[in-house]
Amino acid sequence: MRAWLERVWFGGARGGGWLIPLAFLFGAATTLRRHAYRAGWLSRAHIGRPVVVIGNLTVGGSGKTPLTVWLALQLKARGLSVGIVSRGYGGASRGPLRVEPSTDPRLAGDEPVLLARRTGAPVVVGRDRVAAARLLAGEVDLVIADDGLQHYRLARELEIVVVDGVRRFGNGRLLPAGPLRERPARAAEADFVIVNGGTAGAGEIAMSLRPGDLVALGTGARRTVADFAGRQVHALAGIGHPARFFATLRAAGVNPIEHALADHARLVPADLEFGDALPVLMTEKDAVKCTGFPDRGRYWLEVSADIEPIFGERLLARLVALAKRS
Repeated sequence: MRAWLERVWFGGARGGGWLIPLAFLFGAATTLRRHAYRAGWLSRAHIGRPVVVIGNLTVGGSGKTPLTVWLALQLKARGLSVGIVSRGYGGASRGPLRVEPSTDPRLAGDEPVLLARRTGAPVVVGRDRVAAARLLAGEVDLVIADDGLQHYRLARELEIVVVDGVRRFGNGRLLPAGPLRERPARAAEADFVIVNGGTAGAGEIAMSLRPGDLVALGTGARRTVADFAGRQVHALAGIGHPARFFATLRAAGVNPIEHALADHARLVPADLEFGDALPVLMTEKDAVKCTGFPDRGRYWLEVSADIEPIFGERLLARLVALAKRS
């Protein structure tokens, strides 16, 4: 069902007309809810520290997690203490739960564990983003809410919308007839719109994902992607847009046998066995779920966000000023 929906949403496949009435109801409900917060019928919660929300308008991956890593590291380099809150999709905990680099992803979700490992920042997950953010308010200068755009109860000082520059807004329809959580016009109300890949339009900031080293499971030994150029490998991706990972490998001259999994899919050692001796390359988000797995010939690709320097500095200056005013 999900694969068919993906083709309708992003691939131009026909069908799905019977979902349009449901999309109308979804749109009415989300519009009413948002208006209730804007009009003050529903109250927003302020946590006493600046909150920066990173989110998107579509379901599936757009590049929020690499941007969150970039933002946290850049702000820490400027002397700010930063905390991160996340919903913890794929994890069993309702939260709020503090996430350590060693936390089981089955409990906290894969992305929060990745964020804790890559940034060294305090991370808290919880279905109630306000309660999660309040746990951090007393110890940080600023809180980043990962994938929190539609969590309107959490008051925010700044919003960043991330757009997949290749898939953009798909067929332009709201869920479930299309991939949209909110209408594209909502992006114009955000403080910054960052476009991951593709071509950034007027008023948008271009971002790309730069591949780094391949890191061996278990040992942490590093190899370059160029080491696998011209070779056939198994490529495994349980992310919102697996095709992006496969395209990155092909652009580096690697020949991937593609294994696309559902976003946040749980993994067991057998999932990495393909009956041959070919190397297995995966995303970092998948690798955090493979702690303790046999490490022979299994690697994850480190990626980093690159943002247009002028616009990136403008964004960081705005956040530093927010933190210093609090």
